[in-house]
Amino acid sequence: MGTPSHLRLQLVVFALVAASFTNIYLTQPVLPVLQAEFAADTLTVSYSVAAVILGIALANLPFGVLVDRLPIQPIILSGGLAVALGGIVCALTDNLWLLIGARFLQGLFIPALTTCIAAYLAKTLPVERLNVVMGAYVSATVVGGLGGRLLGGWIHPPLHWRYAFVSAAALILVTTFIAYRQLPASPGPTHEKRAQPRFLELLGRWELIRIYLAAAGGFFIFSSVFNYLPFRLAAEPFSFSTELITLLYLVYVMGIFMGPLSGRISNRVGSGATLIGGTLLLGASVALTLLPSISAIVLGLLGLCAGFFAVHAAAVGSLNRRLSSGQGRANALYVLFYYVGGWCGITASGYAYTRWGWNGVILLCLLLLLLPFMAGLGERKDARG
Repeated sequence: MGTPSHLRLQLVVFALVAASFTNIYLTQPVLPVLQAEFAADTLTVSYSVAAVILGIALANLPFGVLVDRLPIQPIILSGGLAVALGGIVCALTDNLWLLIGARFLQGLFIPALTTCIAAYLAKTLPVERLNVVMGAYVSATVVGGLGGRLLGGWIHPPLHWRYAFVSAAALILVTTFIAYRQLPASPGPTHEKRAQPRFLELLGRWELIRIYLAAAGGFFIFSSVFNYLPFRLAAEPFSFSTELITLLYLVYVMGIFMGPLSGRISNRVGSGATLIGGTLLLGASVALTLLPSISAIVLGLLGLCAGFFAVHAAAVGSLNRRLSSGQGRANALYVLFYYVGGWCGITASGYAYTRWGWNGVILLCLLLLLLPFMAGLGERKDARG
C-alpha cells in the first residue's frame, strides 16, 4: 500500500470524520417525534443524543492511549464496525432504552474514528500546516453533524427516522473500509514510547487546562441551544413542522467555512484574540435567540455557529502547537472535556428548560461564556510573553 498524497490523505480523513459525526446527531431534529412515538418526556428522549456524547467522553482517554501505542488501522476497523452495529440496533428496536443503550455503544467507539484521527494528523503532518489542517478536520465534524441532522429530520420523512440509522451505518462502513486501506501506518510509535507524557502531567499544565475548559464551555453552549431548539420551535409562537425545524439546521454550514478560516485568523492575530472574538460573537448570538422572531433566531444561529467554530478551531490549533509528544493523550483529554461539556449542557439545560423554558437555557449558556473568554485572555497574555 503506497503512501497517499497530502490531498488524498485529507480527503480520506475528512470522509471518515464526517461519516462518524453523522451518527451523533441523527435524533436531534426529531426529538419531538420520538417523544410522541415512545410516549416519553423531554429529558428522556434527549438522552438519545446525550448518551452518544457521554460514551464519547468516557472512551476518549482509553483510545488516546491506544493511538499512541498501536497502528491506526485496527483502531479504525473496530470503531467503524461497532458504530455501524449500534446504528442497526437503533433502526430495529421498539424499546427507547435499548435505543439509548445502542447510542451509548456508538459513542464509546466514535473516538476510534475521531480522536485517534486527530492525533494521527498531529503526528503525521508538518507543524506549519497543522492549524489549517485541524481547521479542515473541524469542517469535517460540521459536515457530519449537519448530515446527521438532515438524515434524521429531512431527507427521510420524520416518522421513518429509522432509515436514517441504516443510511448512516452504511456510510460509516464504506468510509471505514476506505480509510483502513488508504491510511499509512503511524510514524515511529516505538521510539517515542518513553517520551509520552502521562495524563496527570498534561492536566498539571494550566495552559492546557484552560484550553480544555474553553472547549467544555463552548460545547456546553452549542449543545444546549441546538438540542432544545426543536422543542422551542415546535411550540408557540412558532409551531414549526419537523421539516422546517430541520431546515434551520442548515445554518450549521457556517462551520464549514469558519473551521479553516479560524485557523488562518489564529495564525495572523493569535489564538487568544480569536478565542475572545469568537466568545463575544457567541454571547451576542445566543442572546438574540431570546427574541420571538424567526429572523432573530436565524441570525442568532448563524452567529452561534460562527462563534463556536472559531473558538473550537482556535482551541484545537493552540493545543496541538504546544505539544511535542503525547498528541494522542492530549487530544483525548481535549475531546473528553469537550464532550463532558456537551453532556453537561444537554443534561443541565434539560432541567432548565423543564423549569424555566428557553430563558433558563439561555441564561445558563451566558454564564458558561466565562470559560472560553478567560482562556482567550490567558492565550493573549502568554503570546505577549
